[in-house]
Amino acid sequence: MDTRRLICTPFTSSTTADEVLRDIDLTGVRAIVTGASSGLGIETARALTAAGAEVTLAVRNATAGDAVAETIARSTGGIRPRVVRLDLADRATVTRFVDAWSGPLHLLINNAGVVTGGLERTREGWELQFATNHLGHFALATGLHHALARGAVARDGARIVSVSSTAHMRSGIDFDDLHFERRSYDPQIAYAQSKTANSLFAVEATRRWAADGIVANAVNPGGIATGLQRNFTPEQKASLDAAEAAGVFTYKTVEQGAATSIVAAVAPEFAHSGGHYLDDAQEAYTVPDDADLAQHPHGVKEWALDPATAQRLWTVSTDLLRVCPLDATASRTRATDRTPCE
Repeated sequence: MDTRRLICTPFTSSTTADEVLRDIDLTGVRAIVTGASSGLGIETARALTAAGAEVTLAVRNATAGDAVAETIARSTGGIRPRVVRLDLADRATVTRFVDAWSGPLHLLINNAGVVTGGLERTREGWELQFATNHLGHFALATGLHHALARGAVARDGARIVSVSSTAHMRSGIDFDDLHFERRSYDPQIAYAQSKTANSLFAVEATRRWAADGIVANAVNPGGIATGLQRNFTPEQKASLDAAEAAGVFTYKTVEQGAATSIVAAVAPEFAHSGGHYLDDAQEAYTVPDDADLAQHPHGVKEWALDPATAQRLWTVSTDLLRVCPLDATASRTRATDRTPCE
């Protein structure tokens, strides 16, 4: 068992993003925030911009992104983030985004996420939550590795923030049925699997890229009411209400929720240390895979930090993106009998 001391910061669950960034000048820092047209993404992008960073809003809806950029410009005295379309479930847009990026990159905030109420698939036949929340971000990060390495040289390190969730405690990675071809579909388990994948990505990205000056950390922003819940089924809403009633979480403001992402992005404690899972602005303690969520709402399960599992997921993800053609003809739809590319 890992007996090292957990990394702590001076911040708490009530700290806001602006408070983390107080007295920090990010002039010259180039940052990408995915999913920056709503919720946590907006606040994360706004706070970084206000601190002087050159921020790119990577958004599926460019019109919504432009509206956010204008709002941020008004609140920051005229500093307007750049807006670029990115649909993480559409690999062609990920490829275009990567190909169009020029110059170094210092911060990649993989914030975007999707929750579905039923089984939906991408054109490749992949389960939509895993494809968007993990595979899309995986393709983006690996595609931008060279830019991050250049950013690390320029500023003594580059960082990736991978937004996970307490939901990771519901499921590890089912390598035998990643895309729910054989098991009964449960959207909560599918979401949980994708959030575990977000944490495992940070583990393996750090192992592979730390020598390049790049570290990645996963964060749990906590319970925040955002657009992510708009597709919840009655059962999902009931489960969320029950978790709140059991004390699994207490709702935070968006400003407080974004703070943990900002800590991972700028706090000196994580400048050269990655592969961690942060909760309430601190490194979370690890619990066994059979631990009860209600008893450990601020912990991280072993399956979300396991190095061997992280390496396996990286290999599987690389193979999926390499083997499945970009022009796959399967349509994104509700439950379908099409199988993922192998």
